[in-house]
Amino acid sequence: MDKENFFKVLAIFSLILSVSVWIPNIIFHVASPFWLITFILAPVGILAAALIKNYWLIVSNTLMLFSFFILMFTGYIVNYITDGKHYLQSF
Repeated sequence: MDKENFFKVLAIFSLILSVSVWIPNIIFHVASPFWLITFILAPVGILAAALIKNYWLIVSNTLMLFSFFILMFTGYIVNYITDGKHYLQSF
């Protein structure tokens, strides 16, 4: 495997793993601390994607790096719009 393919696989693996650690928190509503791994994996993915100059992987890994802040901001906006009422009580 040449270096370009190795870095591409590393960046994609970093992205997939960064997305997958959010699944327990978002889908299953289980407070899992594994999302903290995104602060380690995403910079590795950004660096690997930058070395092969794949801009889509750079942007997607950067979004995963800031995913906690994006989700927190979105949660606050939804809470503000709904006045703190939980409309999904059945879940």
